[in-house]
Amino acid sequence: MQIFEFHFNPKSKPDLIFDSFCYEPENIYEKKMGSLYIIGLLRKALPQNVRLIENLAREIKDKYYRSTVFTPEKSLKESLKLANEFLDKMREKGDIGWLGNLDFTILSLKDFKLNFAKLGDIKILLIRGGTIIDIDKKINLEDIEPYPLKVFSNTVSGKLAKDDLILVLTKDIFDLFQQQNLLKEFAKLSPFSDKGLKKILNGKRENLVKTSGILLAITLTEKVLESKKETVLVKELKEFSLKKIFTPVLNLFKKAKAVSAPKLAIGKNLRFPQITIPKIKPLFLNKKINLVFYLIILLAFGFLFSQYEQGQKMKIHQAGLERIQEKLNLAESFLIIKETNPQGFQKANLLLKESWNEISSLSKEVIALPKSFSNQVFVLKDKILEKLSELNKLEKVESPELFFKFDQKVFVPHRILAVDNNLYFFSPYSKDIFYLKENGEKEIIQTGKSINLATKLNDSIVFFSKPDQLMVINEDDTLQRSLQDSGFDFNDLSSFKKSLYFLDKKAAQIIKYPYLGNLKWGSPQLWLYKNTQKPTKADSFSVDGSVWMLRENSIHKYYGGEFQREFTFEVFPEPKEFSKIYTSPLLPYFYILEPVQKRLIVLNRDGEIIKQFQSEEFDNLLDFGVSNDGKTIYLLNALKVYRIQLNS
Repeated sequence: MQIFEFHFNPKSKPDLIFDSFCYEPENIYEKKMGSLYIIGLLRKALPQNVRLIENLAREIKDKYYRSTVFTPEKSLKESLKLANEFLDKMREKGDIGWLGNLDFTILSLKDFKLNFAKLGDIKILLIRGGTIIDIDKKINLEDIEPYPLKVFSNTVSGKLAKDDLILVLTKDIFDLFQQQNLLKEFAKLSPFSDKGLKKILNGKRENLVKTSGILLAITLTEKVLESKKETVLVKELKEFSLKKIFTPVLNLFKKAKAVSAPKLAIGKNLRFPQITIPKIKPLFLNKKINLVFYLIILLAFGFLFSQYEQGQKMKIHQAGLERIQEKLNLAESFLIIKETNPQGFQKANLLLKESWNEISSLSKEVIALPKSFSNQVFVLKDKILEKLSELNKLEKVESPELFFKFDQKVFVPHRILAVDNNLYFFSPYSKDIFYLKENGEKEIIQTGKSINLATKLNDSIVFFSKPDQLMVINEDDTLQRSLQDSGFDFNDLSSFKKSLYFLDKKAAQIIKYPYLGNLKWGSPQLWLYKNTQKPTKADSFSVDGSVWMLRENSIHKYYGGEFQREFTFEVFPEPKEFSKIYTSPLLPYFYILEPVQKRLIVLNRDGEIIKQFQSEEFDNLLDFGVSNDGKTIYLLNALKVYRIQLNS
């Protein structure tokens, strides 16, 4: 058996963390359990979760090899129980930013028998005799038990054969390999070898450095060989070190000390020993000294060349700094005329963004250059940042107002719904609703079902439980309703004129349940017409007569089931990953949440920025709610609820 681990560009994104762990038995007791392999990937990683994959892998490994009285299959199941408990404790503390963002796979291998379990989009393939087999199709983790939390619920077992090849790939790597037909090339390798694997990967290196993730390859041979772990990334230039170059030369000189004459005692009746003086060879006939001489000459030329090269870099960077300064000056001139020329704002914003991208790139390269120059770069960078923040109405909230904090022993929220200034908190992992009234009173509403989605009607509130159950609360009563199952997986909910609109994110389809009156709804209808332009997937949506669909940092507008237009809005910092959009017929604004950059953005209907709120305290944003007048925004951040006021 031989293991190949490839990590592609592990530091390409600050909020993307992935790692792999290969554990082999260390004693005769552990040999009974065989080998254990763990692969994990976490998207939108929050600061407190940077070691989540490592800690979870360690817990699983310790439990697996501690349970040597069990079979490997039974021991794996016991390890998964511990993993579920580990994640459940995080949930109880309000740390649920990993939900929906964690991909994790555990494989155990003993005597050609494979056991594995997985969460998320990691792909497990078997290559046998040139045929590619998708062996993880047997495992289905779409339906997770709501409470207690069971992330890992199934295991799969199978018997392997000699010369089988197991491939474990994270989603982006799998997608790239499919596009580039790399999997078919792997299948043609016979036998599968380190040399052949690297030849295939090197042939696609330009594409591989553009994506991130893990490839783990396990070849089934009778002999266990040492695993090979490699990182594939864009190579960085190493800083020139004169000290490192001259150190070997200095050491050589220390060894080549002159031979000392024998010590002689001077005294009475002293007989001096006879000393034979060897013939001294000319300097250039001594090979060792000759070699050192040439080496010094070579190093001197190298040093002079490096000085010349640094000088050339300085000229290039200085010219770049001057160009950035010119752009900044031009942007400031456009800002002067922005009141009389509407395009002045857009031109200034564009120039400042270009300047920011250039100065950010330059600031990474000037660390090794003279301090006086690097100071100029960082001063200019701060100035551009200040201008951009002002122009994009970015408010850094140092100490946001803490409106409410949950006791994790009482309730752990996941979603929030604001109705006037009353707040409803719910979670797919709890069968209760936490009701926080405007006057501060608290109430637990027992539902008997986990709540997935919610929306407000004119005079009622609708809570939805998968797959088709509704609970309607109004001033008079609480009613239970059933919807006709549409066959879609509902991820988001909105309403307009009491009709209910559901979104299936993966299918990017909207399903409408028309209102029939008396708090009843009709049969589901596909709201988007087949011939209309629609995205391949969607992140969130909101309905106010038109449907506004959020996808990859742009907004698509639909009306009457037809596509109207798409607009991208110019905002700084550049969007990375928006998670939710909200509006209503009574509000003139869009509210957009971006947890990865710890901010909430408010835009008008033309895409112009009204306000941005950003804070280091927003380190685990889950959801938000907006008051009826749109002026008060409630941000759900783990167990804390922050309140911010929109004064515009």
